[in-house]
Amino acid sequence: MKKIMQKYIVLLGAVLALSSCNDDFLDRYPQTSVAPEEFFKSEEDLELYVNGLLTMAGPGSYQADQSSDNMATTGAVEIKNIMTGSPSSQTLTGGWNWGGLRNINYFLDNYEKAVASEEAIAHYVGLARYYRAVFYFGMVKRYSDVPWYENTLDPGDSEQLYKGRDPREQVMGKVMEDLEFAANNVRESVPSGTPDVWAVKAFYSRLALYEGTYRKYHNELGLEATSPELLQKARDLASEIISSGKFSIYSTGSPETDYSKLFTSQDLTGNPEVILINPYDANKDRGGNVNTGVFGDYEQSPSRDLVMSYLMKDGSYYSSVPNHMTKGFVEEFQDRDPRLMQTLVYPGWVREPNTVPYIQSLNKNFTGYHQLKGYQNTTDNIGIASADFPVYRYAEVLLNYAEAKAELQELTQADLDMSVNILRKRAGMPDLSMTDANNSPDPFLVGKYSNIGGSNVGVLLEIRRERRIELAVEGYRYDDIMRWKAGKLLENIPQGMCFPGLGKYDLTGDGIEDVILVSKDTIIPVGEAKEKNSLGVDLIYYKAGTIDENVDVFLENGENGGMMVTESKARNFEEPKYYYRPIPIQQVTLNPNLQQIFGWN
Repeated sequence: MKKIMQKYIVLLGAVLALSSCNDDFLDRYPQTSVAPEEFFKSEEDLELYVNGLLTMAGPGSYQADQSSDNMATTGAVEIKNIMTGSPSSQTLTGGWNWGGLRNINYFLDNYEKAVASEEAIAHYVGLARYYRAVFYFGMVKRYSDVPWYENTLDPGDSEQLYKGRDPREQVMGKVMEDLEFAANNVRESVPSGTPDVWAVKAFYSRLALYEGTYRKYHNELGLEATSPELLQKARDLASEIISSGKFSIYSTGSPETDYSKLFTSQDLTGNPEVILINPYDANKDRGGNVNTGVFGDYEQSPSRDLVMSYLMKDGSYYSSVPNHMTKGFVEEFQDRDPRLMQTLVYPGWVREPNTVPYIQSLNKNFTGYHQLKGYQNTTDNIGIASADFPVYRYAEVLLNYAEAKAELQELTQADLDMSVNILRKRAGMPDLSMTDANNSPDPFLVGKYSNIGGSNVGVLLEIRRERRIELAVEGYRYDDIMRWKAGKLLENIPQGMCFPGLGKYDLTGDGIEDVILVSKDTIIPVGEAKEKNSLGVDLIYYKAGTIDENVDVFLENGENGGMMVTESKARNFEEPKYYYRPIPIQQVTLNPNLQQIFGWN
């Protein structure tokens, strides 16, 4: 039974009637209907306020990979618009929102008025500082240098109100101080669905790895020398979580299903792999609909590049398979890492309430692939809306540990065996050998990450692959591309399934044709005039051609076949500029001390 207590889902507004936040500028106090000396009296008051600040770090969605090379999208995704347009501070106006910080700092300015034990006060202060770290991490990822505020702004304090950016190193130092306090004071026993000390440490490890690798690869910051200390912190935090023995990779010994169950479970409470859950329960008015937009026939669809990233089931490189670039949908799913078939719809999959294999829709601007991870294969709307979301998984901690060790040039085979290879065992995959990986790196990966060096290139590439596969469509890929300074990967327009040309094709894996691609001039028959397959079922007709023709399926070589094309507008990722965003022009006008950086205007 889910342990969702409505008390811990109370919104901040139910406690304090805060004035509407002016998201354009930090220009006012939080206004309350209850004076702080009247509200901040007891531990219960602290608890109620802090639970109103509840923030689930990360994307919290299986649709958060649209900005990365894992997905093609027809949506108005910011990075795609930047690469294909003329971005400036006048067009990129989102993100400069400070209301959440104002609420956090209001608590930190007033908690001392409450009468409670030192331990209780430290716990709630730790949570508030954790939430402040989550807030600032998001701001630094977007803008790099940002103003640091650790108190509620006095509208008469012009020095603070009109201050400029603080250096990234200073801001992240403060963030690390917040997380250090939280890691030392947040309780281990907390209500389900709220962060405990292990959730804090998992996030701390994520942030330290992000910032450590970001500084290592982004020489435009001039902070390379500070990278090792951050990587060591990521390593040590991950090691502490591992050594605690409190978490393990969920596995029942069924590699064909264990992985997928993490993303379709109605109740992740007690799952040994999940460090923090976002609990949903439609019966208690807290539902989410993960099926909306996930499946692959609305706005997003998985890319062929993601499909090609999966290893063969025996651990060999897919890039070593003869003719792998021209394999069709059915062939490319054969003998692959079982996580592929638990992430994407595979040949022969059946979608409820049907009893026959599902046949993909080959829509314009889509790849033909459909996402399965996170999709609830049921017609029960209550069930669909009640699937829990894993906010922090132990799998990520293991990957953080392996990557930090590899980046520090101190990785051993024993480290791989206690991290990456545990994930591979769950999937029924062979172990990753450090020696083999370094002796023979996968050319597919070498071509993606040309800026890494050292003796561990091969194994670091494999750790990056493992991260992409294990965390696919959970929203990590874009951040990974950014911190590895691999933004040029986003210039590649996502492609889809491969078809050698016009003709009939099997998409269900039973050897019987399901669809037929015809030329653009073909008059598609209707009714009984349609050709049937050997099962007596009408073939599904699609006109195929180039993207500039009036057809149903866009192929790179038109009627001569190739991979499906999703768009044609050239992309340009300008380095280092596009790793950052400009401060919206309205804010710079209000506060001229907020100077643009990295060529933005």
